[in-house]
Amino acid sequence: MTFLNHRHSSFLRSITQIVTGALLFVAVVSSAKAQDEKPEWKAGSAAVVITPEEPTWMAGYASRDKPAEGKFHDLYAKALVLEDLHGTRMAMITLDLIGVPRSVRENVEQRVEQEYHLAPASLLINASHTHSGPELRSRYLLVKRHDAKWAALADQYANDLEDKLVALIGTAIEKLAPANLFYSHARAGISMNRRLPTPGGVTNSPYPDGPVDQDVPVLIVESPDKELKTVVFGYACHNTVLGLYYYCGDYAGYAQEYLEAEHPGTIAMFMMGCGGDQNPYPRSTKEWAERHGRALANATEAAIIAHRTVVHGPLKSAYDYADLEFAPPASREQLEQDKESTNIYVKLHAETLLDELATSGSINTHYSYPVQVIKLGSEILMIALAGEVVVDYSLELKRRFGNTNVWVAGYSNDVFGYVPSLRVLREGGYEGGGAMLYTSLPGPFTETVEERIYEKIDELVQEVSTR
Repeated sequence: MTFLNHRHSSFLRSITQIVTGALLFVAVVSSAKAQDEKPEWKAGSAAVVITPEEPTWMAGYASRDKPAEGKFHDLYAKALVLEDLHGTRMAMITLDLIGVPRSVRENVEQRVEQEYHLAPASLLINASHTHSGPELRSRYLLVKRHDAKWAALADQYANDLEDKLVALIGTAIEKLAPANLFYSHARAGISMNRRLPTPGGVTNSPYPDGPVDQDVPVLIVESPDKELKTVVFGYACHNTVLGLYYYCGDYAGYAQEYLEAEHPGTIAMFMMGCGGDQNPYPRSTKEWAERHGRALANATEAAIIAHRTVVHGPLKSAYDYADLEFAPPASREQLEQDKESTNIYVKLHAETLLDELATSGSINTHYSYPVQVIKLGSEILMIALAGEVVVDYSLELKRRFGNTNVWVAGYSNDVFGYVPSLRVLREGGYEGGGAMLYTSLPGPFTETVEERIYEKIDELVQEVSTR
């Protein structure tokens, strides 16, 4: 009996050794295979504070009559740099500012091409459109406030901003490391259409039956060991809960803040969508800005844990300009009359156009409108449009390219004024052309505006799809 037990124990030990050896072999092979399957991407992200160091005049509301008094939290510029297996790079910058001045985009574009060899098509700059940041229009401040101090501060801020953005991209490039990319999306219910039809025309008021886009697209960047490194999320809604005298990223700023608190070490970046005719409701208090920020952060968290699509390469991008046309401007006689108006905005607009007339002999009736298309493999088609784009563009582009995950961003690369759809243009009102009074441009677009933008988008989508 003892002999049998001994033989049985020896047999079991032999079987155990064989099984253990096999498992070790499988583990080694699996480990080697995992090392061979390297991530398809490299990614690096960085952030820098862009809160003015001293009080400045604030952007976004004509009724403000004094400079900033403090801050609820800091404003940020953030950058994500992606690199595919072919070494192609893309830099995405998000700003807690009302817009992207065209001059800032062009200067940064030139510098990053020289310093980092990034082509213009490889740079995307998007603004959150917070109305609780600094005013960047120096001429507007000089004329309206009659004080060169505020204009000089605006110019200095813009110059410093360019330096920070160029350095920010450099920092993100230095942080490039293997990464996995995923796409997901969720929904939020913050926004409501604000173009209420009335017998007297369209008025700025909640319009629950108007078109909206409640989608929250999310790009997730993880390290090979599944650590969340960067999350980029979008939404189509004016970032205008607040109109106080404190610097703040508004609901989008709070959403980023909450996400970073929940995921220490992660950089959260907000990309504004086609929110030109969308408002957050309710509004006006810090508490509502925080609540809406929490709602958007919750939607982003839902996207992070939902079914995710793996994003493969390659990375392709294209950048060009659509030629938009304005309606004929007012006559010189009319502009001379408007120059004497007691309305500061009518006066400033007339003076701007008269200066252009005196300098060049005519008023330019065309606008070179930036359009950018970015394709991440077959998983994400991102279309970045300049200006305050109304929601019709987002809805239509998703319909047109519905076979892919379509991400439409407005407020990108050049925020100069509103970009109406043909529907909105014909309806008139603030977004339809009335807001041009607050720009240096002559007046409403012609009815070719939507057609010309779509033509350029189609051209660029074809370009990135066939290369």
